[in-house]
Amino acid sequence: MREKILAVMEKNSRIDLKELAILLGEDEVAVANAIADMEKENIICGYHTLINWDNTSEEKVSALIEVRVTPQRGMGFDHIAERIYQYPEVNAVYLMSGAYDFTVILEGKSMRAVAQFVSEKLSTLDSVLSTATHFVLKKYKDHGTVLSKSQNRDERMLITP
Repeated sequence: MREKILAVMEKNSRIDLKELAILLGEDEVAVANAIADMEKENIICGYHTLINWDNTSEEKVSALIEVRVTPQRGMGFDHIAERIYQYPEVNAVYLMSGAYDFTVILEGKSMRAVAQFVSEKLSTLDSVLSTATHFVLKKYKDHGTVLSKSQNRDERMLITP
């Protein structure tokens, strides 16, 4: 039952408990208890609202930062990640395989604010060797939700005989 609950809630965390129980064919109390247990076990870590900031008057800039590091002896990647994710600007930190070690996703009020964060806070950490900043110009899909539906219009030129 847990996996079924998670699959539904991942798509719609606002689903009504009664509706979820009916959908799963389970008792409402059993579903509520399973959710509470998963919250205690840190399987369900939070509930988030996906906002399309492009449709608001709020100015926000999102960026993906590639970070290469040299872990200090006895501390490893976890210690560096912990230092990075403590900053309030940072939305996510992922340990990666490949050419760089971490992906850091953050938001700022402007490109300048993001660049300032990277140069003054992130790049100055002892273990950081290099960073590469990529600004998000437009979000088409986020967390499985399409944010920007393109107009389905035919842009081909009409040719008549």
